[in-house]
Amino acid sequence: MKPALIALFFFILSHNLFAQETTISGKITDDSGKAVSFATVYIKNTTKGVSANSEGEYNLNLKPGQYEVNYKAVGYKQESRKVDLRVSQSINIVLKAELYELKEVAIHAGAEDPAYAIIRKAIKKHKTYLNEVNAYTCEVYIKGLQKLLSAPKKFLGVDMQKIARENGLDSNRRGIVYLSESQSKYSFMRPNLVHEELISSKVSGSNRAFSFNRASDMRVNFYENMQDWQGLSLRPVVSPIADNALFYYRYKWMGISIENGETINKILVTPRREHDPCFSGYIYILEDSWRLQSLGLYLTKKNNINFVDTLKVNQEFFPVNAKAWMPVSIKFEFTGGLFGFKFGGYFISLYKDYEIDPKLDKKQFAEVLRITKGVNKKDSVYWQNERPIPLTEEEKTDYQKKAVLAAKRESKPYLDSLDKVNNKFNPGKLLLSGYRHRNRYDKEYYNFDPILTSLLYNTVEGFALNYGASFTKQIDSINNRYISVYGKARYGFSNHLFNANGGVSFPAGQFMLNVSGGSDVLDMNNRSPITSFTNTIHSLLGRQNYQKLYQKQYASFNASTRITGGWQASASAEWSNRKWLANTSDFSIFHPANRPYFTSNNPFTPGQDIPVFSENQAFKLSVRTTYDFSNKYETYPSGKRYIPSEYPTIGLTFTKAVKNVFGSDADYNLVAADITKDNISLGMYGKTSFNIAVGKFINAKNIYYTDYRHFSGNEALFYKPGDSKFLLLDYYNFSTGSEYLEAHLEHNFSGFITNKIPIIRKLKLQEIVDVNYLTTPTTKNYTELGFGLQTQTGLRVMYGTSYNNLGGEVNTAIRIGLSF
Repeated sequence: MKPALIALFFFILSHNLFAQETTISGKITDDSGKAVSFATVYIKNTTKGVSANSEGEYNLNLKPGQYEVNYKAVGYKQESRKVDLRVSQSINIVLKAELYELKEVAIHAGAEDPAYAIIRKAIKKHKTYLNEVNAYTCEVYIKGLQKLLSAPKKFLGVDMQKIARENGLDSNRRGIVYLSESQSKYSFMRPNLVHEELISSKVSGSNRAFSFNRASDMRVNFYENMQDWQGLSLRPVVSPIADNALFYYRYKWMGISIENGETINKILVTPRREHDPCFSGYIYILEDSWRLQSLGLYLTKKNNINFVDTLKVNQEFFPVNAKAWMPVSIKFEFTGGLFGFKFGGYFISLYKDYEIDPKLDKKQFAEVLRITKGVNKKDSVYWQNERPIPLTEEEKTDYQKKAVLAAKRESKPYLDSLDKVNNKFNPGKLLLSGYRHRNRYDKEYYNFDPILTSLLYNTVEGFALNYGASFTKQIDSINNRYISVYGKARYGFSNHLFNANGGVSFPAGQFMLNVSGGSDVLDMNNRSPITSFTNTIHSLLGRQNYQKLYQKQYASFNASTRITGGWQASASAEWSNRKWLANTSDFSIFHPANRPYFTSNNPFTPGQDIPVFSENQAFKLSVRTTYDFSNKYETYPSGKRYIPSEYPTIGLTFTKAVKNVFGSDADYNLVAADITKDNISLGMYGKTSFNIAVGKFINAKNIYYTDYRHFSGNEALFYKPGDSKFLLLDYYNFSTGSEYLEAHLEHNFSGFITNKIPIIRKLKLQEIVDVNYLTTPTTKNYTELGFGLQTQTGLRVMYGTSYNNLGGEVNTAIRIGLSF
């Protein structure tokens, strides 16, 4: 028995020794002693490897054995070390700048640079390499870091020094503002199916948050003709090996180098025109196969990018089998500044354990992203073993310092103290921006509207106050669901009419329910094409009382749900009493000579206050369903979030006004259909959005003006742009109780034309074209065409012209669109 126990002991001991991991660590520098940031360290003929950090330090965990370790970075000559690894070792590496030899090529004056012949071959092959891998899986590690490099002491009256201190920055308001790491399992299937499962996530300063890092966001493929980085650039950026790259780029051959038996061509790429959406930098192309080996490219403000001043992209490829080279690392590095703030940072992703053309089920790609509970709860031991990029001392300190801050921020005493400060009542704040009382710990929020924006003027009520408040409470933290109670009170100081209404919305199973009721003064056009603020300004300053109003007393119920995937539905029931109101006020600050009087509250008899309709009741039932042809979704611990489809959304609506129910006078049916799609990318030519709607009233035995189909017209100088908004259409005269067809097309050229004009390019203006069409029995064919420019903030100036073939009327006007 004793010898058997001894043998078992030695077996367990030897097994543990064999199974334990050892570490190769060290620092990678250039021949001047400067750290080579983010150099790649990997085992030869595998994709198992790590990356150095920003200070050139690396750690590679391996089981004992013999290895050949390669050290490489873009622009440097690869170094290799053969290691007999029995215990952990420290190996420092010096990388020398790669020397690129020039072939004996005769280049005559005026002759084409040899780079062009290489580029033509690469362009010819780029579709082959784009499509050579039908599917793959891999593991991805992503690290993101953003640092505040400088900041003013105060900004718009806010003490930035205090904010910096509360967020762990130093006394000079500098330091890390975002640090996160994540690991994912990533699957891809052509043409564009992706599935990502987050394995682990760590965010400095938050014990509950999940990293923003996504492998899908880091996916870059320069074999595609354009890199469409939403939000970063107004236009897609052309790849240096795109089909039409020769039109956009100049190339210069810098020479060749030999690495692992492969001949690599180094080529300098620069834009032909300074402000084209093109990269600058170097690409490295393999001889004979003409595929990308690596690249180091950058964009600047000259290329019309947003948010940052400079963006650098580095990508390296490794062979994962006999035919396929796949990315092993991608790094985005950026710097920028605005209003005295300067920032910089990077996102880097490392890829390993590729499986090429595995058997994948297309059904699994309905779920694009999966984040389960617990992935953000991995401890420091886990990250120490799994992290392929070692932390710098600054990053270690940031994690430690902000872990203390995070625990403090989540405690009840801290949240209560924070609420005590923020909940302090300020009359000036209530007047200008409203008042919000928070209980962060219990997830309760009270909101009170600003008084200033609650004041309004119209000729029906005179000066009026329309004041609202609401209460919101989280009732389901797992699924992030809330109950909300809201209400408004309205009083007209001229007609002495008081109205009040309110409601409650709450979840019930898979449904979202809303119950509301009361009385209110509303626009006769239920699309509310003009805001109360705009109407107030025009009425007081120009005696243009555009809004036509009525009183509505009502009780309503609404239920909405997602049936499955991209199929949603809602149903509602409403009883209402509608009463036309007459003008009671004639006040204005100015009295233009061409407008001595206000118009009446009847859009059809502007000189006489004749009721548009008699007082009536209506009981209406309505159902609506939409489908966007998408079943793709993201799964979070709080539930699913469905992703908008690349296809149009189709909607169907049926409304029935039931006579004699609760005294209802209205009696009609309305059948309507619509199809919409926003931001259809047309590549370099911008984006298009469209909306088409048709409808018909059936058995309309008794229908009132407020039941008509109304349209989002515009007669004011200022308007709010939208996907079904007209520029010049009268607010009320084209409404119909019969049938209609309306269509809207908006195209944003994203600077494609005006980028040639220096001042417009500097302002980052975008060209907008609007085409709007409406036909009803009363309008026949009404057409609008608008041209204009839009800023990044959404401000747009449009010149519009309209034509109505019923009377041959042509109108033109300038309109200013405000998106806020």
